[in-house]
Amino acid sequence: MQDSFLIGSGAGFSGDRVDAAIPVVEAIAATGRGGAIIFETLGERTLALGQVARHADPARGYEPLLPQFLAPVLAPALQAGITIVGNFGAANPQAAARAVADLAHGHGLSPRIAVISGDDMLGDPAFAESELWEGDVGLPDPESAPIAINVYLGARSIAEAIRAGAQVVVTGRVADPALALGPLVAHFGWDWDDLDRIAAGTMIGHLLECGSQVSGGYFADPGFKDVAGMASLGFPIAEVAADGSAVLGKAPGSGGRIDLATVKEQLLYEIHDPAAYLTPDVTLDVTGVRLAQLGPDRVQVSGARGHPAPARLKATVSYPGEWLGEAGISYAGPNARARAELAIRTIRERLALRGLTPRLRADILGTVSVFDDDGGTLRQRLRGPGDGDFRAHFAFGGDEDTVRAACQEVGALYCCGPAGGGGARIHVSPRFVTRSRMIARDKVRSGFEFLQEARP
Repeated sequence: MQDSFLIGSGAGFSGDRVDAAIPVVEAIAATGRGGAIIFETLGERTLALGQVARHADPARGYEPLLPQFLAPVLAPALQAGITIVGNFGAANPQAAARAVADLAHGHGLSPRIAVISGDDMLGDPAFAESELWEGDVGLPDPESAPIAINVYLGARSIAEAIRAGAQVVVTGRVADPALALGPLVAHFGWDWDDLDRIAAGTMIGHLLECGSQVSGGYFADPGFKDVAGMASLGFPIAEVAADGSAVLGKAPGSGGRIDLATVKEQLLYEIHDPAAYLTPDVTLDVTGVRLAQLGPDRVQVSGARGHPAPARLKATVSYPGEWLGEAGISYAGPNARARAELAIRTIRERLALRGLTPRLRADILGTVSVFDDDGGTLRQRLRGPGDGDFRAHFAFGGDEDTVRAACQEVGALYCCGPAGGGGARIHVSPRFVTRSRMIARDKVRSGFEFLQEARP
């Protein structure tokens, strides 16, 4: 395409593969044309966890894998003129920007790093005028004070930062497609009132935002939707034309697949109304989108339509919830199922004896075989329906002390029986309660500033 712009995905969620961005950057760099790469690592749960981490330590609260995501690609991307945009700032974009600067200085580089602000409205009196989203009406009011209030921002400040010379843009909570729309608006100079082009950029961002979901990762289902090269999935790269049409592809030689099926599946992902997908920048209509397979791993997308953006922005309000405990212990061999059932009865009785009253769910997870060596050779012959490998699995909910005490009882089954228990695993973690609220967009102050480094 003439005057096209390359934009790829380096991550689709917090905890994604830390090496996925390497072939994306290499492929874009090889063209000599520059471009952009986006890192989408933020969700409601991860943002709440980030707020908790920031409150405990003002230097934390951003994406924990940020150094691993950027270390292998930061220098090559900057040297190739590839703009990096990521919501890995989470609850602490300033700290994330400083971490990026530290990585860059390790390579002898000093990039211009912009930080997007305005999404964090905890303590902002303007948020008092927000209204509960209609879908949450009827839910009980959380009993505790919120620990986080974050508004979904659009792409304007991202585009403005790039136009002002930003080479890296760090955001907190923005709408996922905005990560891609911002660089596209900055490159092409699209008018924000050109709703069809803004919609096209939003659609491209939606296709890229989940990383390998569009290139076969979450699509794979053996025998029904086969995907080759799952261990080396190629994350998507979009070549976008000035009119907003694009060709989706991936790095040469990478695994996965990009075809009409994978693109259609991702296109409809998380969209409640295909004619009215609400984003901060535009209301996207994908009902007239056209797809064409141009060749192996090359799908052209066009035909997005845009309608005016909603008057209000969505905000996620996070509250502390109860604690969750997960615990399990395995029983193998003859009569294993009966022993797993006895383990569940024993735990129920132990909780009653100790006066512990967590919410409880207990399940037996089972297979039909036992492998008795590391090579996977089946030596033991199973004779009855209760023979095999069964795991008694427990989920506890309640206050922290109760949940930890209940999980401890599962660990005690090692010696307190039934016979042959092993492989006990216990995990206890806080949970969060979220409510969505709507706020007039003129109450939200979004902007950007360049990181000011205090260095000698």
